[in-house]
Amino acid sequence: MSAPTRIDDDLFAAAQQIGPLQSRSAAQQINHWARIGRALETANGVSQRRVNEVLAGSRDYDDLSDEEQALIRAEWAERIESTRNSLNLAAEFAAAGRSYVELDADGNVVRRDPATNAS
Repeated sequence: MSAPTRIDDDLFAAAQQIGPLQSRSAAQQINHWARIGRALETANGVSQRRVNEVLAGSRDYDDLSDEEQALIRAEWAERIESTRNSLNLAAEFAAAGRSYVELDADGNVVRRDPATNAS
């Protein structure tokens, strides 16, 4: 039996890309990742307290076991992705009246001028 749940769009998109490479559907890939996470969190040699201390900045990453470090890296990746997705630097620059440059889809440098909204 399965229960419906909401999944972030980026996680589902990643599962759609990776799943077929592993002969899994997107749902099967997400279940696979969840099982790995559960196994890591409950594995012998993994102290959730030590992991939380590293995440809080009160313990050194190098003090952890390989399994604990894997959990930390996964958490850091999630936090980085979440922060990156919440950024809208173009809007911030526009609100400040600042121009900026970025790369277009072809790798060309494009100048964005919020005053004229032109490249």
